[in-house]
Amino acid sequence: MRMLMSLVAAVGCMAGLMGMALPETKVELKKVHICCGACEKAIGKVLEDSGVKGTCDKKAGTISFTAGDEKAAQKTLDALAAGGFHGDTGSKDLAIKDDSGAKEGKVTSATVKGFHNCCPACCKAIKAVLGKVEGVESEDTKPKESSCTVKGNFDAAKLVKALNDAGFHVTVEAGK
Repeated sequence: MRMLMSLVAAVGCMAGLMGMALPETKVELKKVHICCGACEKAIGKVLEDSGVKGTCDKKAGTISFTAGDEKAAQKTLDALAAGGFHGDTGSKDLAIKDDSGAKEGKVTSATVKGFHNCCPACCKAIKAVLGKVEGVESEDTKPKESSCTVKGNFDAAKLVKALNDAGFHVTVEAGK
């Protein structure tokens, strides 16, 4: 048994030395807000900076990429979230994490930060989502700004979920 384990380790080592490809991790992130060329360009920059090869499909709202391993794939997902993009991988282990800081329960105001908002179409989509969250009375979202203030009597966690479901990754500083 010990000899078999040594043989398996040696074969793995030889594969690495001979330049044979080790298994890669393929990820498809669905339900991402991608409305324009600037969104595509921002996603492309995140993928390039992360060192992965990938593409985005504006019409389908997907980002697909291949990373060297799961750790690199998660790092890329974290970078996409930091860029304001959110989506669903279909996996619990390899996913965009909820780092919103939002707690369940009603608040009267919240500062929402970090969403990708490069153009009037992004802004319009964000406003539409916020307008559908129960209890939201006003918001001051503007194109090309990555934060806004939301006021009313609403659940901050539900606000985050609505934005995430629409493909926007955010953090929240809740007021009262």
